[in-house]
Amino acid sequence: MTRRLYHDDAYLRRFDAEVVAITSFKTKPAIVLDRTAFYPEAGGQLGDRGQLAGLPIVDTQETDDGTIVHLFTGEPPAVGARVTGELDWARRRQHMAQHTAQHLLSGALLDRAAAATVSARLGESSLTIDVSRDRVPEAELAAAEDLANDLVDDDVAIRSWFPDPGELAALKLRRDPKVSADIRVVAIGEFDFSPCGGTHCARTSQLGAVHITGVERYKGMTRVTFTTARKARTELFIRDQVLRGLAGQFSCGPTEVPAAIDKLRRDAEASGAELTQLRSRLATSIAAELSGTGPAIASIAAIRGDGELLRGVAAKLVAAGRDAILCAPDEAGAQVVMIRAAGSTLDCGALWKKLAAKLGGRGGGRADRADGRLTTQLADWHAAVSDLLT
Repeated sequence: MTRRLYHDDAYLRRFDAEVVAITSFKTKPAIVLDRTAFYPEAGGQLGDRGQLAGLPIVDTQETDDGTIVHLFTGEPPAVGARVTGELDWARRRQHMAQHTAQHLLSGALLDRAAAATVSARLGESSLTIDVSRDRVPEAELAAAEDLANDLVDDDVAIRSWFPDPGELAALKLRRDPKVSADIRVVAIGEFDFSPCGGTHCARTSQLGAVHITGVERYKGMTRVTFTTARKARTELFIRDQVLRGLAGQFSCGPTEVPAAIDKLRRDAEASGAELTQLRSRLATSIAAELSGTGPAIASIAAIRGDGELLRGVAAKLVAAGRDAILCAPDEAGAQVVMIRAAGSTLDCGALWKKLAAKLGGRGGGRADRADGRLTTQLADWHAAVSDLLT
């Protein structure tokens, strides 16, 4: 069995070891050492990366029989060779903080929200805790977050060790161990005792802060998304940049951005309502003009405007008892709307198929209505439709 140096010192970044085997893990080449500071993926914490004898270690995993394997790229060292390993320390430090923050927040959720942790995932992009309650009130989530950060501010010492059976029996563990022997416990002061084989910070202050960023219902439970340490700072700095950028565009302070956005939304709604009224008046005017031209039953016309105006004009024409065969030409072709008036025998779907086959287009419809887009610019819409109607 590989000696797990991270159990003795989670802050060990560089170590020497002997290569005991070259093997594979899920078809990928891997190195087995007699001792390692690389943590294998387990307990929701991702495996370490780094360098080993100059080779990139892209992942660290543990096989079913407990062997720690270091996945690598390149030419492996010989079995029996002495090699030096070095962790990607920035990544490991973040993983230690994430795992510690998860213990801290899980304990706080149990204490303030009676929400026991069922599982946790400390991934590359998101950190989540699934708790047993189907819904957790916002006030209880806020209380749990406050408690976790109070403990961060208190700079509580964190201890990891293998207690003897008598000591283990006296501890109030937050959850039951997943193994029956060699049980390792991580204690955050006197606040939280959890069986865990992962790597952790030495003191809670190293987390900086613990912040809940999202909550959702998940498979009858509640999934809590959180952030901490460097990841939290990075997210905070990015959001601050975005907020300051918005403040600059609105010519206001960062705290005034929500009010400025709300005003912009209200103005947009008012403008939209005004635009709807103007479009309706314009559609009425255009429909009245078209009703006085052409056959008594049909209005065939090209209109400059958008799709909503086109449909508005068509609706008013149909209400006046006239078929509407309209298009709105643009640089790419034309948008087409056809609606049959009551009592008319016009087959809009069939007419559209003929137009699309002749001029190229996509869309469809039924006998009473059809719409689509032509991909050819038309010199004379009226002539093109009239030829197909005759």
